[in-house]
Amino acid sequence: MNWFFITLGYSGLSPKAPGTVGTLLSLPLGMLILIYFDAQTLFLAALLISIIAIREINKYEEKSGIHDDKRIVIDELAGMWFALSVAPAMGVGFGEMSNLQNGFLVQSLLSFVLFRYFDISKPSIIGRLDREAKGGIGVMADDIVAGFAAGILSALIWQGWLQIQNIIL
Repeated sequence: MNWFFITLGYSGLSPKAPGTVGTLLSLPLGMLILIYFDAQTLFLAALLISIIAIREINKYEEKSGIHDDKRIVIDELAGMWFALSVAPAMGVGFGEMSNLQNGFLVQSLLSFVLFRYFDISKPSIIGRLDREAKGGIGVMADDIVAGFAAGILSALIWQGWLQIQNIIL
């Protein structure tokens, strides 16, 4: 078991809101991958980390007997990175990151907020996965689905905003 890995550099040991702390750490890391590489790289990195995390979480649960320990936050990284690979799903230069016209920063922050909402409230299939799936798959699956839902909704909101701007202008 790799405690450093599954707690995302020990950020899961935060006494308050370890999931939010893990997601906050994941957001700029994912944004940097989008800036210096692309959405496909971020998606594949999230997929690889998810596969490794399932194995490592299974080892931890077998050893400790604890399912979905709050200190495990590698699932937040995977979910956040999947959200970012969907929206903003674009690479921008470091200097262009704060340009609100391209939507990179807005969609990244919106993906963060929506991911945390879906991860905490666990609506629909996200909650069902959280309750019924066992082991590492159970820990990871709800966050992966929450990430995709957050990314898709973020992209739809951004596109809707652009359409409203076109109508107004």
